[in-house]
Amino acid sequence: MSEDDSELQRLQAKRLAEMQKNISSREIVEETVEDNTKTTKEKIVNPRDVLIKQLGFRGLEVLTNAESQFPNETKTVIDKLHELITTGEITDILDGGKLLGLFRSIGLSVRMDTKINIQQDGKFVSLTDKLSNASNDDDDA
Repeated sequence: MSEDDSELQRLQAKRLAEMQKNISSREIVEETVEDNTKTTKEKIVNPRDVLIKQLGFRGLEVLTNAESQFPNETKTVIDKLHELITTGEITDILDGGKLLGLFRSIGLSVRMDTKINIQQDGKFVSLTDKLSNASNDDDDA
């Protein structure tokens, strides 16, 4: 029986060594897959998303207007701004005025919707509404 016991122990030790080898190789494969997934995610960073995180007051409004009016040129500007943000050359928040100034400085006259509100009876009313109401009041008189 001692011969059978020693044979059994030898087989168990061999099997244990194989299992440990499989576990360690599986861990290496999983680590490699995780590293590849991380690098892939880092590579697929959308430049527009990076820029949007850097935009301030009315920045997104200017960006969307520019994209609808000058799609190709805006794509180039987004890519360049992304590059400058990721290298750390741009650290400031880009508000709508700065972004609009940038587009105009490169020759893209981005049109923005302009609204003028005035205060009437404690409420803000658009100038268009105020003028149309005033002309209606004049017509009634």
